[in-house]
Amino acid sequence: MSPPNSGPPPLKRMIVPALFVGALFLVVFLRQPNGPEYSDQWVLTGQTMGTAFTVKIVVPSESGVSQDEVETVIRAAVDAVDSAMSTYQDDSELSRFNRHGTGPFDVSESMIEVVSEAQRVAELSAGAFDITVGPLVDAWGFGPDPVADPPAAETIAALLASGGFDKIDVDPERGTLVKADEAIRCDLSAIAKGYAVDRVARELVRLELTDFMVEIGGEVRASGRKTVSEAWRIGIERPEAGPGGLWSAVTLVDTAMATSGDYRNYYERDGVRISHTIDPRTGHPITHKLASVSVIHPSCMTADALATALSVLGPEDGRAMVEREGLAALFLIRAAGGGFEEWASDGWPSENTVRATGVEQGESE
Repeated sequence: MSPPNSGPPPLKRMIVPALFVGALFLVVFLRQPNGPEYSDQWVLTGQTMGTAFTVKIVVPSESGVSQDEVETVIRAAVDAVDSAMSTYQDDSELSRFNRHGTGPFDVSESMIEVVSEAQRVAELSAGAFDITVGPLVDAWGFGPDPVADPPAAETIAALLASGGFDKIDVDPERGTLVKADEAIRCDLSAIAKGYAVDRVARELVRLELTDFMVEIGGEVRASGRKTVSEAWRIGIERPEAGPGGLWSAVTLVDTAMATSGDYRNYYERDGVRISHTIDPRTGHPITHKLASVSVIHPSCMTADALATALSVLGPEDGRAMVEREGLAALFLIRAAGGGFEEWASDGWPSENTVRATGVEQGESE
């Protein structure tokens, strides 16, 4: 069976797109006028982790910080995450750990924090979130190299046997990671961008800038307000392959939101749609009707991982997890007759406003 010309193209990425790279939905920042209480608004943009970042900062008139200083701080924050958690950089902490054997491997506090949270979400979702899924994603043709055909059953079975989040041990006291099998390769794609958003937000607060919005690859955190009378309003995109416009908007105050789904990155074989979202428990792409999941949480890192886990679980099992854990989540589900059906949890803001305490919640010091 030969592939059609529409097969999956090679991807330039920070790290293997484990479950969601290419499926994170564009966050649209709704335009609102600035009020006279602020002297300026800075919009800082750049590239990182194979994607783009946007930081909007409302600068108080009495602020003594310069734009150059802020730009330097933002760049340092995102570069620190990239240099630690990239798999395309051979000298990153993650790349070196992936080449390491089964003995303890010393890592930074940031790596301990991120991998610890990844493991917690893996347990919470019964393995729907799994940072060892990268080789399976590659095998289905969503890695750096295209494939002619989907993997054979024997290949999937072998990859499942050699992976699994339960084969990674995190020791925060010693600052080490240990893998039970040398073949294990970890990928932090589904959590690192959210963590980078948190890192940037923490640095801005350290500079006494408290009114800002940070977005990296579709993961977003909002702090303070855009004007005295208006908070940051964040759009959720309609989950369609082409330009779909906005589905809805939510007002965020001192909290974060991540969105994940399967409609941006897929290919077809013999009329069958093959999603880039691979279920780590089965080794196969998802086939359910859940198109988009948005999660609101005080930690963007956690929201990032949870959105991916729920995307794998699907509308029924995902809803059960949301209700069990009391999460704030919005599901957009493909309807039988076309279009989408919406389901929102009790924790989702009924008046499109959510508040949380502490912009630094869930972050390492």
